[in-house]
Amino acid sequence: MNILIVKLSAIGDVVQTLPALEALKRTYPESRVTWVVEEAAAGILEGHPLISSLLVSRRKTWFRMLKNPLTAAAGLRSLIRFIRELRRTRYDIAIDFQGLLKSGVIIGLARAGRKIGFDGTRELSYLFLNERLPPYDIERHALQRYLDIARYLGARDPSPDCALPIEREVETVKKKLQAVVGPGRQLVVMNPMARWSTKLWPEGSFAHLADRLIREKKAAVIFTGSPDDRKVIECITALMHEKALSWAGDTSLKELAALATVSDLFITTDTGPMHLAAAAGARVIALFGPTAPWRTGPYGKKHIVVRTGVDCSPCFSRKCEKDVRCMKGITVEEVMRQIGEQSSREQQENR
Repeated sequence: MNILIVKLSAIGDVVQTLPALEALKRTYPESRVTWVVEEAAAGILEGHPLISSLLVSRRKTWFRMLKNPLTAAAGLRSLIRFIRELRRTRYDIAIDFQGLLKSGVIIGLARAGRKIGFDGTRELSYLFLNERLPPYDIERHALQRYLDIARYLGARDPSPDCALPIEREVETVKKKLQAVVGPGRQLVVMNPMARWSTKLWPEGSFAHLADRLIREKKAAVIFTGSPDDRKVIECITALMHEKALSWAGDTSLKELAALATVSDLFITTDTGPMHLAAAAGARVIALFGPTAPWRTGPYGKKHIVVRTGVDCSPCFSRKCEKDVRCMKGITVEEVMRQIGEQSSREQQENR
């Protein structure tokens, strides 16, 4: 059996689809799975043992090339190669986990007997399906919504857990840490960035929190992010009195997952690395403001979400007319209290 999975972006959404992949492979162990993903999240899936073929949609690159007369021909050739590769295989099942026009078009182009997804999805993407599940409950966690499709296809009691193929990266990260983190110290990883400005916690708050963890918990603190995040993280570390490290732009997605795996605590805004850390088994403290943690929070009981609960949250808005009080209202003291409670709870469970 050939199965096509279309889940293009973003990083967190791709990670949350991995339990559905595992459930499908347990249900159809002899199946060959092809996954279509966009460039930004492809690194998570490269080399995954359950994926037979990975097709990378370079949609943004193609559009950029097609707009430029000097690169339009090359961009068109690249796009045609992708379509030919997509259509080379006849799929028994094609699943649209994305539910947007960009994924619907790929489902429409694919040669598949069953084209499955949710009815009533955005941008009329459901029109490309020939087999539709009832519209999903938007208040249901995204990971469980994806597992609902696996259940529909016969998966019994699918697990929300998943395995990340990061064994090699774990060893690499451990060696790197030996040179910069002293023995016996707790390792706290902080991911202060997010795609929405309304999801950001103030730089001064991150600096103050890092200082307190270093002084009070004797922790080693490492900030993570993309190459574009380096300037912001430099501003955070400049506000600090203690010394922290920045690995912004220095890790691949798998290396970031490996760093989360070996950390004692992963503190983050609502962003893709939050889901990556949760899937990697890290203890996550997630700072939430304009979005709903019951929909897209870190999945699992050991994680903690910190939010103010102001009456306008969640608003799901990228712009704020109220000074982003949902994020600015989160205090360092409250985060420290939650860290202490999480640690105490874990100690009791281990007794």
